[in-house]
Amino acid sequence: MPDLPLTLAIGDYLHTRELANGRVKPVGINLTVLNHPFETIAYRFLATFEWEVSEFSLATYCTMVANGDCPMVGLPVFPSRVFRHSSMFVREDSPIKTPADLKGKRIGIPQWTQTAVTYVRGWLQDDIGVPLTSIDWIQAGVNEAGRKEMAKFELPPGYRLTSIQDKSLGDMLVKGEIDAMISARPPDVFLGGRHGIKRLIPDYRAQEQAYFQNSGVFPIMHVIVMRRDAYEANRWIARNLVEAFDKAKRACLPELNQNMTSFLPTAWGSDHFDDTSRLLFPDGDPFPYGVEKNRKTLEPFLTWCHEQGVTRRKLTLEELFPKETRFELKI
Repeated sequence: MPDLPLTLAIGDYLHTRELANGRVKPVGINLTVLNHPFETIAYRFLATFEWEVSEFSLATYCTMVANGDCPMVGLPVFPSRVFRHSSMFVREDSPIKTPADLKGKRIGIPQWTQTAVTYVRGWLQDDIGVPLTSIDWIQAGVNEAGRKEMAKFELPPGYRLTSIQDKSLGDMLVKGEIDAMISARPPDVFLGGRHGIKRLIPDYRAQEQAYFQNSGVFPIMHVIVMRRDAYEANRWIARNLVEAFDKAKRACLPELNQNMTSFLPTAWGSDHFDDTSRLLFPDGDPFPYGVEKNRKTLEPFLTWCHEQGVTRRKLTLEELFPKETRFELKI
């Protein structure tokens, strides 16, 4: 019987490149890999479901699962994980000096259901003590006008959210129409260095390390999902894909640990990898997939999703990932 043809759309990650070049092959699957920027992948997949397997927003996936009849099935494979203390931006002349000063302010976000924004709001509320209901939330595109929400959601009582379709967050921040913005993608007005925009937390790495040491949360941004019809037609593909993703990730780790050649185009690349791995997961996989290894991150995230109205009810991890992917196989 010929291998089952499937198409995967994903960013061009080092830890998935062995899948893209065919050196790692899922058992029983003939995989075609498309590399696109994440926003392109997520919006195209949600709009038309052009391919069977896709990188996707974790928060938006949770929103859709909670809404019922979700056309996707998740895999506990997390290609992008990023701490987000660096994702808050203000004007250089702003009176906002610390995250606590965000209370009662007007804050721009690209989407209510953006994963990065959900993590930051959870941290602001739980760790900093900023009531999320004290803020006027403004939704708009980061660099371009017209960005809309990807999924339907219901705000909890007391929250205020306004969608603005004719302006970008970057322009509004420069003009003082919003006090701050939270965005996974740094705005062009910050990257250009000419508009007087800065990060609210300049020493974000130190604060992110302290946050991890206190909470155990290493924020997961993206998840791999399958079209439900593809999964239900061949449920075995879920486990085989997870195993292939894990094999591809592990294939790149030895290169990161050696300094004979410049696997990363920077000095001390292997030292940086070793130091970070010891900090985050000293006794195991430095970038773990699977449910149990990520429970400390996923369970608080599901709580924040429900508290913030990203999901209309509190989800369980078992609802996100099929049973074929939730058990460990040891021989």
